[in-house]
Amino acid sequence: MKTASLAHTQCAAKKGELSRRLHRGKHSRCIGRVGIAATLILLALLTACSSDANKPAEEAKPEVKGPELLTARSAFQKLYIAARGWNQDARPYRIDSAVTSDGNGHDGKWAVWRGGFASPTQRSAKGYTWSGSAAEGAPSRGINPGNEDSYSPTNASMQTWDIQFLKIDSDQAVATAMKHGGDKVLEKAPDTPVTYVCDWNHNTNQLIWHVIFGAGRESSKLTVSVDASTGEFIRVEK
Repeated sequence: MKTASLAHTQCAAKKGELSRRLHRGKHSRCIGRVGIAATLILLALLTACSSDANKPAEEAKPEVKGPELLTARSAFQKLYIAARGWNQDARPYRIDSAVTSDGNGHDGKWAVWRGGFASPTQRSAKGYTWSGSAAEGAPSRGINPGNEDSYSPTNASMQTWDIQFLKIDSDQAVATAMKHGGDKVLEKAPDTPVTYVCDWNHNTNQLIWHVIFGAGRESSKLTVSVDASTGEFIRVEK
């Protein structure tokens, strides 16, 4: 009897040990599976980070600048500095605006202004254009020098003048012109551009703004003369 009981006890012990080993094996396999899964997830994250790090940085798109519209005197200051760099005795003989799709000139502002300058000592003339335009076909932004040409002081259309005479800006000139028929022109045809020419009248010894309601003198609906030193109305040219 003792021998049978001992054999039964040993058998039960062996079964218990085998059960514990099986449980430990299952537990180890479970932990192993979790570990493998966590490792795979970590590798995936590292791969994604590495992939993103290797991507070339996207180039920033250049900012598209809008037009810069200035009144005549503001643009003239830039033109005059450039002309004085060409010749120290350079004096202006003309300022005029150029029509672009950036504006209409009703407020005295344009994105392109031109200046004609002459050097009496060098007997030469040179034009400069300032551009703040974003319009297709317009001069490049900034100061654009023109070609040098000959100059004669006896040429009535190229009479130079002292910059001190230019006291009235283009926005002031158009305000005066509006009171002498300009308002009626724009009321009837609001899309009419207003352009500007400033030059010296050798007959009256005046610096004059020609405020032109149209793209040019030939096609203007109205042109009004305004004294560029006092702002006073002179006459209706057309």
